[in-house]
Amino acid sequence: MSQTVIPVYVFDPRIFNDRTSFGFEKTGRFRARFIIESIMDLRDRLRAKGSDLIIQIGKPEETLPQLCRQYKAHYIFCNRERTQEEVNVQDTLEQTLWSYGMEIRYSRGKMLYYTADLPFPVTHTPDVFTSFRKEVEKFIQVRNPISQDNFIFSNLDFVEEKGEVPVLADFGLEEFKVDKGLVFTGGETEALKQLDYYFGEKRLASSYRKTRNQLLGRDFSTKFSSWLSAGCLSPKMIYARLQQYEAEYGSNDSTYWIFFELLWRDFFRLLGKKYGNKIFQASGIVESTSYHGDEEIDTFNKWAEAKTGNPFIDANMLELNTTGFMSNRGRQNVASYLIKDLGINWVMGAEYFESLLIDYDPCSNYGNWNYIAGVGCDPREDRYFNILSQARRYDPKGEFIKYWLPQLAVLPDAYIHAPDLMDASKIKQYGIDINKVYTSSLVDSSKWL
Repeated sequence: MSQTVIPVYVFDPRIFNDRTSFGFEKTGRFRARFIIESIMDLRDRLRAKGSDLIIQIGKPEETLPQLCRQYKAHYIFCNRERTQEEVNVQDTLEQTLWSYGMEIRYSRGKMLYYTADLPFPVTHTPDVFTSFRKEVEKFIQVRNPISQDNFIFSNLDFVEEKGEVPVLADFGLEEFKVDKGLVFTGGETEALKQLDYYFGEKRLASSYRKTRNQLLGRDFSTKFSSWLSAGCLSPKMIYARLQQYEAEYGSNDSTYWIFFELLWRDFFRLLGKKYGNKIFQASGIVESTSYHGDEEIDTFNKWAEAKTGNPFIDANMLELNTTGFMSNRGRQNVASYLIKDLGINWVMGAEYFESLLIDYDPCSNYGNWNYIAGVGCDPREDRYFNILSQARRYDPKGEFIKYWLPQLAVLPDAYIHAPDLMDASKIKQYGIDINKVYTSSLVDSSKWL
């Protein structure tokens, strides 16, 4: 039993300053600020408990052993990560600590289930989600979250240099303001507020399945993902609140679907461990020999910069570029459009998401892109999204499009989703010069009719 616990957070410059293989920032401004806010909140919450937080900038495998020797620590406790870059850091740190007679003790707080509870070893995780779900959901119990009563909040007055929380400029990023769309603030305090809001008096969980594909507003989907990815919320805590909600208000398809989505997160994390770096490669976990995506940068940039000429795609990309958030429905459509309609290498899109998404998680992000590209866990090889049909179904009145592309509000409802379908007579009839308010479409919308 430890008598003193020293909380430490190390900002690794490789995560904040390095670039992806296609040259995007590994951590863009949205997620960087969210992480900074989360650490500020963690420090404040620890101080409220009579403890504190040591903050450093450097390589964890170098910084942490120095702290251990300085304060004669015996163990480092941390979450076990699954993907290569993080595993390399953990392995190097572990070897260094062993040379000093110290150890790492791992936890697995990012998953709904403990891997030790699963009915199969990680390397035998089913490749299809439905098979995974059937083997797990009815037979394995989710453990309760650990109570804070079990935590040790040590006074750190003996630590002279606790460090300061960095600012965006320390990582070469500019301060910014999000003045349109949803704003997410990092930290457990805000995470718990969202938990209370979603499972509170409005009973939003009871309509989750009906509203999760909506595109505007705060109340569609749970919005937990950003705090989950940063470790401000645990899936076990969400599940415990979900059970409490069902006991009070009843269960239905919607409350089950929240659990269903948490299962997907575990599934992708397990596949990341099972297949390692294959999830990051264009051939995917199936090691496809037939996948050949183009790397044509001008076409990719039009997608990334919301200049495709397809209002539904551009509106979603504008939301991502402006806020660091995009709905799940939007992500599926813009990914399908990039891969299947533009023929671009899916890895470019996945890396762009990695850079911009506040809720980026390597296994979930690349697992989903594998899925859409047809090189992952999807049993269907030819999954394809009809963009026009999707737009009309999930944004029937064009409200989402008009919010992000207000210049298109002049279009008649019949053409808000596909301005390129307006022929010369329609343009004359409505008195609209579409070329002045929008760009030409990269893909002829008639292909989706």
